[in-house]
Amino acid sequence: MKKKLLPLLLSTALACGLIAGCGSSSSSEETRVAAVDLTEELQEETGDEQTVEPQEEAEVVEEESHEGMYRSELTNEWIDESLQNQRPVAIMVDNESIALDHYGLTQADIVYEMMNSTANGEITRFMYIVKDYASITRFGSIRSTRPTNLMIAPEYNAILIHDGGPFYIDAYLTNAWVDHLSGGFSRISNGKAYEYTEYVTTGEIESRMSSAGIDVDYNDWYQGDHFQFANESDPVLLSEESDSIECTLVDLPFPHNSSQLDYDEESGTYLYSEYGKTHVDLANDSAQLAFTNVILQCASVTQYDENGYMQFNILNESGEGYYITGGYAIPITWSKGWDYEQTKYYDMDGNEITLNTGKTYIGLVSESRWDELVLE
Repeated sequence: MKKKLLPLLLSTALACGLIAGCGSSSSSEETRVAAVDLTEELQEETGDEQTVEPQEEAEVVEEESHEGMYRSELTNEWIDESLQNQRPVAIMVDNESIALDHYGLTQADIVYEMMNSTANGEITRFMYIVKDYASITRFGSIRSTRPTNLMIAPEYNAILIHDGGPFYIDAYLTNAWVDHLSGGFSRISNGKAYEYTEYVTTGEIESRMSSAGIDVDYNDWYQGDHFQFANESDPVLLSEESDSIECTLVDLPFPHNSSQLDYDEESGTYLYSEYGKTHVDLANDSAQLAFTNVILQCASVTQYDENGYMQFNILNESGEGYYITGGYAIPITWSKGWDYEQTKYYDMDGNEITLNTGKTYIGLVSESRWDELVLE
């Protein structure tokens, strides 16, 4: 019982000392001595020695400085403010297995993957949206574009980087809101056929844009921020949504590539694989492609000819989809107007979805394959 009384007696004595101290310093001193004597007396009775642990100084956490930076409109990450008005580029990258390994792709902010042809096992092709293209040392390999890409790149006011394409793209290239650079990039000897040897290298985009007289900064066709982002201190938690499902695996219905995204809880990102192996970036320490946000968009397809050339029907269209982040998925809808108007994504209550800070993967899936999509 005496052990329990000790803190009470001490606090009472100290409290008395504080009150006495208001009127007399001698009273305060007498109280302090009495408290010490009382402590020693109780220690003798209980056999316990009361020690006072020194208090650790509170750790001072310095707030990270973001001077000279701004939050990217593509990822919400802090990047150099010199890039704020700079248009991104949209780079077409070959995704045939013989074109691997890829270079530079982890430097992209947003990645689109979609069927490139109804032939050849419905092979997919990438389009990479890159804001800081001056940091590129080697990117690719570069291949041709398709009409669907010329419908999407203008949504970001992006300059399309490609090497030609079928004549079906010609009508889109004449649109005032389309800027592009086609072919003529560096050829690198890699032991492969000529069509797999073209890459964007250091400084090429800047010099080619200057020669072509293409606007570096956002122009009148820019529609503003494409996405809305959550504060990093208050991220989107889809697990709290009534219509969410757990989703740590995204098995995409791309039969040729067997594209797959696996959730890594430690990093909070979805890691990309295809052709049965992890997808790495040889220009950046063999890092694997990783995404905080995944958007899947179902759309119908129009095939142009017997060679497999096609387009996704996304102009003045809408459809269903999924938004996936943090290990969970929710059903969404999408809609797009004409030409350079942005595709918008909505939850089932009709509210525009909010993304978490980080890179985003957007997969366009053929309506005929949508039921084969696996989320688990």
